[in-house]
Amino acid sequence: MVSEATVLRILRDEGLILPDHYQRERRQLAARRKAAFAEDPTGPNQVWQLDFSEFETTSGGTWRIAGCRDYWSKYEHRWHVSPTANQFDAIAAVELALADYEQLFGHPLADACEVDVETGEIKPAVTIVTDNGGPFRSFRFEAFIGLHPELAHVRTRVRSPGQNGSRERGFGTLKYERLYLDEIDDAIMLAKHAEEYRIEYNQLRPHEALSWNRPLEVHLGLADPTIPTFQIQEILPTS
Repeated sequence: MVSEATVLRILRDEGLILPDHYQRERRQLAARRKAAFAEDPTGPNQVWQLDFSEFETTSGGTWRIAGCRDYWSKYEHRWHVSPTANQFDAIAAVELALADYEQLFGHPLADACEVDVETGEIKPAVTIVTDNGGPFRSFRFEAFIGLHPELAHVRTRVRSPGQNGSRERGFGTLKYERLYLDEIDDAIMLAKHAEEYRIEYNQLRPHEALSWNRPLEVHLGLADPTIPTFQIQEILPTS
């Protein structure tokens, strides 16, 4: 009679058993293929995902929230709240993200860009990923990107919302875990609740997708999104 462990060992030695991480790597590869960017980001401030999301207050007003979300660290940059979702609002959201970067790192994003040794041109540091909505196809938005050599802009394929999935999930979390639970009467209250949640989300909450690290820690390079840093309880001997 051969034990199950012996059978498993023989199959593994013959290469007939897939490694434990095989399915996880396949899912990650599929996610990268669905993404709009060709190369998988290897750190923060390489890909920011931008979009709008609507919210109706109890007084009947409908407001649009716009914000950039870092693909690598899941860090949420500051929100832009407006009754409209046009090219000016899209630009305002990117400007808030650039200001947030400068506050966090102590220098403008442009200072972190590499320079092409042959042409002397600045290489973009961050790719802004959006859908194909009108604000992101507008001449004014593209002109704004053109004035910022530290930025590049990529739009997702038509009818492919999954390519901006991280941004959409971020909005869903904001709504279901905070906004839908509160009585929000107007835009001032909406902005206040959204900002309070953004701080909690970035700085206080461990995230399973980041190996239980916090987005701000990963964004600042203080933690690796694949390595947990929480304290492990130590069981001491009883004698």
